Amino acid sequence: MAKGSVLETVTAEEARRVIDAAAAKASEIGQPMDIAVVDAGGNLKAHLRMDGANIGSITIAINKAYTSIAFQSETGDLQEATRHDGPIFGLSDAHGGRLAVFPGGIPLVRDGSIMGAIGVSTGTIEQDQEVASAGAAAF
Repeated sequence: MAKGSVLETVTAEEARRVIDAAAAKASEIGQPMDIAVVDAGGNLKAHLRMDGANIGSITIAINKAYTSIAFQSETGDLQEATRHDGPIFGLSDAHGGRLAVFPGGIPLVRDGSIMGAIGVSTGTIEQDQEVASAGAAAF
């Protein structure tokens, strides 16, 4: 087996901490959520579907986290540029429809480097963003 190092990324312990903080905020605002954390490569590291969260939002939460990694930005920051008259209209259809270009996805940053991302879905986009922000703050 080849020796080398794996890209530094969010740990399982950190992913649990991020999800716990996001779930606490979701409970506080009374909105069950689907919460996903991906690693630096955009691969699922951890997921929680809170009791009462939408089944259809599982994939959306994961895709928000993936989009945040893929474009190294918050997903909400992509909204204007991807509108029908925006400079990158159609981006949301790229990657086989995997990209989510609305609020709720936030990079997880350590020492200036993106180590992973959180994605949240089921509530309004404002609630998704609020819960994702709480999770990211715990990183």
